[in-house]
Amino acid sequence: MVILSHLKRLVGPSVKGLRARFLQWTKPLTSSLPLGTLADLGRSKAELVAENALLRQQLIILRRQVKRPACTKRDRVLLVLLARLVQAWKQTLFIVQPETLLRWHRELFRLYWKRKSKTQTHHPKVAVETIALIRQMAKDNRLWGAERIRGELLKLGLRVCKRTIQKYMRNVRTHQPRGQTWATFLRNHAAQIWACDFLQVTDLFFRPLFAFFIVELKSRRVIHVGVTRSPTDAWVAQQLREATPYGQGPKYLIRDNDSKFGPCFARVAKTSTIKILKTPVHAPRANAMCERFLRSVRQECLDHLLILHERQLQRVLNAYVIYFNQARPHQGIGQQIPEQRRLVPSSQDAGNKMIALPVVGGLHHDYRWTA
Repeated sequence: MVILSHLKRLVGPSVKGLRARFLQWTKPLTSSLPLGTLADLGRSKAELVAENALLRQQLIILRRQVKRPACTKRDRVLLVLLARLVQAWKQTLFIVQPETLLRWHRELFRLYWKRKSKTQTHHPKVAVETIALIRQMAKDNRLWGAERIRGELLKLGLRVCKRTIQKYMRNVRTHQPRGQTWATFLRNHAAQIWACDFLQVTDLFFRPLFAFFIVELKSRRVIHVGVTRSPTDAWVAQQLREATPYGQGPKYLIRDNDSKFGPCFARVAKTSTIKILKTPVHAPRANAMCERFLRSVRQECLDHLLILHERQLQRVLNAYVIYFNQARPHQGIGQQIPEQRRLVPSSQDAGNKMIALPVVGGLHHDYRWTA
């Protein structure tokens, strides 16, 4: 008995250590799915069912706290693959919906076939010069579609399918609203468009004066200027009548939504076969050229003078308009003059002598060569 008790004291700790080590080896591993699956092969069915019930209850508790757990790409792939091995996989899912799992499967299927159908060579089948030509055509011709560009390429002897052209057009063009903008419309019809607007001026005694201008958009030439203290509908209609003698007028006339443009003005425009284009409300950029001219009138002329009465303002504006039309270069028309009436001699022909003619009381000067 003494010997048996002594052996138990010697062997007991070793047996307990081996048992603990065995349980640790056979314990399911939560960090590694393959090792945990291998450990479950030696366990009984009753133990696995009990453990599944315990894990299911823990998932139910976890679902109450976390509404939408984050799944990595690896988790998605494993869930899709394991769902194929379980018949009642829809009832087994807890953290994701069955529709979500099906969507992940479709995405994996799409990636699989995308990789399988990918070409082995990374060099494009279309020549680099042809790709550059397609992009240049798409950039320079905003109204051309893929089929139109394909036709142009066929004229040059280049055969490219429509889908390939669309592929290389996508990186060049940005999404823009359909239809033309005001800037495009003005460039296309500038020779047939006039623009009119009012400029309010305050005299020395803080009384309002109104100057009415009509400008031709293509040449930037000022067609007409009128001044009054009370711009009525009849007065504005008379200004338009004086600006279009003998039926000489534009096809379009841009104006804002000012109440000064009444039925008399509309009747005179209709009689002269002029179509009125109203700008949108609170959109001065729709009449940008006329607005820019009014800014020039203020900065280059009126901001430096004291206006006493209506006739003085008319004389000052008439002098400035003559300078504006016949001597002032304009950036919008390539530093040209709206009314280029005289030939510009060279310094050799003119004898290297220059004169400066004062304009608007010396605010500006007109430089000319003279003999």
